[in-house]
Amino acid sequence: LNGMQWNGMDQKYSRRLAALAAAASLALTGTLAGCSSAESDHKIRIGIKVDQPGLGYQDGNTYTGFDVEVARYVAGKLGYSEEQIEFVESPAANRENMLNTGQVDMIFATYSISESRKKTVDFAGPYYTAGQDLLVRADNTDIHGPDDLNGKNLCSVTGSTSAQKVQDKFAKNVNLVKQNSYSDCVVALNGGVVDAVTTDDITLAGLAATKANKGKLKVVGSPFTTERYGVGLPKGTDKCEAVNNAINEMVADGTWEKLITKYTEGTGYHYNTETNPPHLGTSCA
Repeated sequence: LNGMQWNGMDQKYSRRLAALAAAASLALTGTLAGCSSAESDHKIRIGIKVDQPGLGYQDGNTYTGFDVEVARYVAGKLGYSEEQIEFVESPAANRENMLNTGQVDMIFATYSISESRKKTVDFAGPYYTAGQDLLVRADNTDIHGPDDLNGKNLCSVTGSTSAQKVQDKFAKNVNLVKQNSYSDCVVALNGGVVDAVTTDDITLAGLAATKANKGKLKVVGSPFTTERYGVGLPKGTDKCEAVNNAINEMVADGTWEKLITKYTEGTGYHYNTETNPPHLGTSCA
């Protein structure tokens, strides 16, 4: 080969190398962009109640309530934006199955931590400790606790054990009235059909805080059980520490207190300071 031929081949080879390098760089950039896009598109599916005012409530595309806002806060601390959160209705009877089949990634839905449930799912938290209490009309003066319910009409929801617990342990002669929902119980309470409604205190406060009921109802404020609301997670999860850290941050920066006040103000409700707010370790409950 003469000098001119060699130089021509050398230039061709250099151009070819440059083209290959550019293509490789473009492919790498595309791959990284793809990863970034996948991460930004990744959603976290959170199970909630959608029919409990003050805790988990859906109105069109709007979700409100203490559970919902705690879930948003925790998801944010885990690195998810508001747009990446997908709320999914999680009926009580389906919660374990929804976690174990991957329908949801975590559940914030007045999900009480219990030994039987811990056999199939894990729990972070608790983020709130509730107690069974009574909801009465605002002008009521003779019901101060479950012992005062003999001869009274007490409402709870079909399938719940709350009212039966009152009859078994506190007021043998209470008259139990079952309704399909707590909203129906409140209608009966406002109409004078029943004298009280029973379930967890924060659920009652949420019902009393709605526009329709504000000023008409009050929580008695004498809780007589303990229910620890946990964050439901799939069995074998490694997320308990991160979730617990987020809940601790929520308490430390004042958000937890603000949310409790926001959804219970004006109802006579006061949380139990012996069990709230939470101060969590790093392990699952």
